[in-house]
Amino acid sequence: MAKTPYIVIIAGGKGERFWPQSRTACPKHLLPVVGDKPLLAQTIDRVKPIAPSKNIFVITSAAQADAVRKVCKGIPAANIVVEPVGRDTAAAVGLAAAVVGARDPEGIFAVLPADHVIHDAKTYQANLQAAFAAAAKAPVMVTIGIPPTEPATGFGYIHRGSVWKKVARREVYAVKRFVEKPELKVAKKYLKSGDYLWNAGMFIWSVPVVEKAFAAHAPELDAGLAKIRAALAAGDALPPVLKKLYPKLVKISVDYALLEKSDNVVVLPATFDWDDVGAWPAVARHFKPDEAGNVSRGSVIVEDGSDNIVFSEGKHVVTVLGADDLVVVHTADATLVMPKSRAQDIKKLLPRLAALKNGRRYL
Repeated sequence: MAKTPYIVIIAGGKGERFWPQSRTACPKHLLPVVGDKPLLAQTIDRVKPIAPSKNIFVITSAAQADAVRKVCKGIPAANIVVEPVGRDTAAAVGLAAAVVGARDPEGIFAVLPADHVIHDAKTYQANLQAAFAAAAKAPVMVTIGIPPTEPATGFGYIHRGSVWKKVARREVYAVKRFVEKPELKVAKKYLKSGDYLWNAGMFIWSVPVVEKAFAAHAPELDAGLAKIRAALAAGDALPPVLKKLYPKLVKISVDYALLEKSDNVVVLPATFDWDDVGAWPAVARHFKPDEAGNVSRGSVIVEDGSDNIVFSEGKHVVTVLGADDLVVVHTADATLVMPKSRAQDIKKLLPRLAALKNGRRYL
């Protein structure tokens, strides 16, 4: 593993698919969707055995900054980096490289999502250490891919090629290509072939490798990032630098900007459990259901109903009678009732909420 590992956790997004618990200022990673701590806190706990707190950074949005600071206990205040506006993941990665590079120009860092559920922390840490070792061995961009367990159509895929190297007794593979979210029949072929992995958005690389990739494949974005790097090198304070320069950066995902265009990407297949808990039905996988398959949290009664997910905040009692396969979520100011099969359609509600008088308070 690299001598001085750095961890950058991306804690942005709106968490729209977990409305009404999740809001713009308090999305999924700030909630204990699974477990007793916010998902961001769980992510930090998992990486602390790998990197000291001074080497852990969190990139978040202005709307979430205060809440993120409360969750990130033990992380230096200067390591909470606030984007003045969202510019997608490529800009966030470039910002991460600039911040890490200001401390260690040769530094190797991992970019990790804040909102994934992983129970086997020790195996996860061993995988991450192997990925760091791979990034230290050669100028490559390392990603950790998740072996698919079903023909999922909601994930991007990584098509792995032949073995690149064996690192820390683990085989690391060359990446042939990244594939967008496929149709079901294509996803079934991917699963059967055994040569495809889910793209979980976990990347490990060195500052020089990332900066070289930006210069080669995203020169317009790199030109803006170079100004941020120069300002940090001159000792300028980061918040005013970002306020001035960040809104001007090109908005594009890191997959499009770098990974799909690079020929030095390798993948380490994960051996830990993983769930991105992308929508309400996924939560049920992490709770023990009752005899009828109902999963509940809070003050809930389900009578003559099966396979429901019912969450209630506070002391409000939620009852379900004679209904199956529902998601019911009650918060202090909003209640959601929907069939589980419509969980991906929550976003359709949000424009109508915004159109209500004072509707923004619900978002």
